[in-house]
Amino acid sequence: MLRRLRRPALVLVPVLLAASLTACGDDEGGSGAAGDFERLDAVEVTGDIGEQPKVEWKGVMEAGDIEADTVVEGDGDELADGDKVVTHIWIGNGYTKTKAYSTYDDGGQPQTLEVGSDLAPIFAEALEGQTIGSRVAVTASAEEAFGEVGNPQLNIANQDSVLVLVDLVEEFEPPAPKDVPASQMPGIVFGPKGDPVRLRFKGLPKPEADGELLRHVVREGKGKTVTEDSTIKADYLGMTYGAGKPFDESFSKQPLESPLQGLVPGWTYGLSGVKVGSRVLLSIPPDLGYGDQAQGEIPAGSTLYFVLDIISAK
Repeated sequence: MLRRLRRPALVLVPVLLAASLTACGDDEGGSGAAGDFERLDAVEVTGDIGEQPKVEWKGVMEAGDIEADTVVEGDGDELADGDKVVTHIWIGNGYTKTKAYSTYDDGGQPQTLEVGSDLAPIFAEALEGQTIGSRVAVTASAEEAFGEVGNPQLNIANQDSVLVLVDLVEEFEPPAPKDVPASQMPGIVFGPKGDPVRLRFKGLPKPEADGELLRHVVREGKGKTVTEDSTIKADYLGMTYGAGKPFDESFSKQPLESPLQGLVPGWTYGLSGVKVGSRVLLSIPPDLGYGDQAQGEIPAGSTLYFVLDIISAK
């Protein structure tokens, strides 16, 4: 329940299906003369960084191995291994000459990528040696980009070609939680055994969709300090505003043990700096939770509320 979710069309770690696809498509959405063009000769890319790129196709794109070209060179810092950068991503099918995916669509949610992390090679190539503020174009065959079946989720067959545009918008600044008094958080209702069984929202205003990450340390522990890179063991209970019951909890089961980096970002940043042995209340806005995706009993766009007991960290 608490694992990080990827947006529906996000392909940083592509899903490869068992069946193989063959290239198919037509010229719908294409413009200009017929014929094949080598890589970026097939397109004209215009527009400002941070805005939906304008891509005009001259014909079918041919591409083999993964190659990266800097379309616009930014004047920011050069990215180094381990740096995180806020990006916008546009993906096009070079055979059908159509847009397959764009983070600029549907509200424009950017993606944070880390240099040197376990990214698909076509995205890793877009970051290596680049500077903040750049627009990078990566071209490849679909098989080289996504594997032997291409990417069925994006309607990109294995014999198609792929154009990926990555805007390196800004260096990622991790959100810092705002420590608030208990009056700004829900109350905790305890069961017969003394464990939390639900949260009480009476008197608490309905959260804003663009709210802050809020934290209240109910009881401070004396153990080691949790960091973003910690693997923690914790008991937790989570609810959405006004819900009658928790959407998930571990107090009646087994504690959760997981790297913080593998959980919803609100946990990663909200628990960083907390000491082992603490009991913490978190209010996590949608963009640090599950965003615009419904998840089980959690409606899309929900602020998530948690009470957590941090048992250990390593």
